[in-house]
Amino acid sequence: MPVQPTPRHNARLAMAALAPAVAALLLAGCASTSTADAPPEASDPATAAFPLTIDNCGTEVTFAAAPERVVTIKSSTLELLLALGLEDRVVGSAFSDGPVPDAYADAASGIEALSEKVPSQEATLAAEPDLVFAGWESNLSAEGAGDRETLAKLGVATYVAPAACKGEGYMPNPLTFDEVFREFEEAGDIFGVPDAAADLVTEQRAELDAIEPNADGLTALWYSSGDETPFVGAGIGAPQMIMQAAGLENIAADVEDTWTSMGWEAIVAANPDVIVLVDAAWNTAEQKIAHLESNAATAALPAVQEQRYLVVDFPATEAGVRNVGAVASLVDQLGALG
Repeated sequence: MPVQPTPRHNARLAMAALAPAVAALLLAGCASTSTADAPPEASDPATAAFPLTIDNCGTEVTFAAAPERVVTIKSSTLELLLALGLEDRVVGSAFSDGPVPDAYADAASGIEALSEKVPSQEATLAAEPDLVFAGWESNLSAEGAGDRETLAKLGVATYVAPAACKGEGYMPNPLTFDEVFREFEEAGDIFGVPDAAADLVTEQRAELDAIEPNADGLTALWYSSGDETPFVGAGIGAPQMIMQAAGLENIAADVEDTWTSMGWEAIVAANPDVIVLVDAAWNTAEQKIAHLESNAATAALPAVQEQRYLVVDFPATEAGVRNVGAVASLVDQLGALG
């Protein structure tokens, strides 16, 4: 009787087929492509209903059982699995935006980092995953971890964080905390841990409800990156959701996108009361402050002269388990500004 190939078996076959090409690339000198409280205990996967079929960013994905070997791409996906108590199922992570929160540090300590950027298909398959959990749709391409159709043929399922879907009818418009929490619950269903997901949602809803938004009617610029032309938080993504919950009025709220480019002239004209600075290892808050204070136009802004800055870590700027904490942090920082 023939044996049905498993995802790990298919991955091994794929790696064997890819080995000569990989060796040639290596010999040619080519590099791989790359551009709270303690988490609740996980539920028994056997209690979940499978098979489970999900329309994910326009791709239908069917899970015959809860994934057991997962490669995560981006901090948001890894941290959600850690929050659900699923670190033992993560066989590799990639494209981290920074260290995980202290509450998850021990759980994450044994997880292998496959790549600082998007892992190659070879590196992804070498981990023998049955699922690749991606933070962005663009992570799943022939130049990255592998396109979704090819990986599916190799027995590897793919799932993109729904808040990152870009297709019409799939991109949240706008992103809300209800949607973020729904995505936690969907992940709980996929991984067979609905109780852990429900506990996480209950905990985060309570934390969000306990936050008192700032009532001063302040306007704000969400400055993510860019010197000549800044990249800012626009009107329908995580920055807008976080600022709104904190009681801030986004000066780019009328732009129907998650992030957008915005000229310095428009920013100066809007004259924001405060400036939210995204702190990333590759573009720190301190670097942004130096640019704001050295640019003749922005140096004259009252928010710059009075150093009315708020700081948010980059991993908190995408839909995930850090969003509620980012709201609380902004409110606290606003209180400290006086």
